[in-house]
Amino acid sequence: MNKEEKAALYGLLAEFNTPDELVNAAKKTYDAGYRQIDAYSPYPIEEAAEAIGFHKNAVPLITLCAGIMGGLTGFGMQVFMNLYHYPLNIGGRPHYSWPSFIPITFELTVLFAAFTGAISMLVLNGLPMPYHPLFNVERFSRATQDKFFLCIESADPKFDLAETRKFLNALNPSEVFDVEP
Repeated sequence: MNKEEKAALYGLLAEFNTPDELVNAAKKTYDAGYRQIDAYSPYPIEEAAEAIGFHKNAVPLITLCAGIMGGLTGFGMQVFMNLYHYPLNIGGRPHYSWPSFIPITFELTVLFAAFTGAISMLVLNGLPMPYHPLFNVERFSRATQDKFFLCIESADPKFDLAETRKFLNALNPSEVFDVEP
């Protein structure tokens, strides 16, 4: 399949009737060397995610880094203000009274981590996504009701239209669909 043919097709979509069929097909697809694959079901199936090689994402690490950055920002901002910029002697306490810095430090830690975690989740998931090529397949609307789907994208290095279709048909799906971009 040349690049023009690949560009004309988003991928192939196989429909299955049960979650077990989907999981078995996903395992065989991953074992066959396909990596640009995705599974769709009416409800989350952990085995399917593991079968397609769903990897951990970077959201927890990004959130942790943002929280640390927020804590350092809050603490540093208070130290700078109380020691250098605007020192005030309140109740005879020293200018560097770090226990009084804890509430602001904690609040900025939570604020930075929460906003960064939410934004990074949206960006890494590619959201918002108002259009997806799978919506061009009429039967795909059953993915939210009672059917299970496995898609192999044409961007996969191993994707060959005839070979991939033959492979998917060997998995005994209800039907295999071409997905137009």
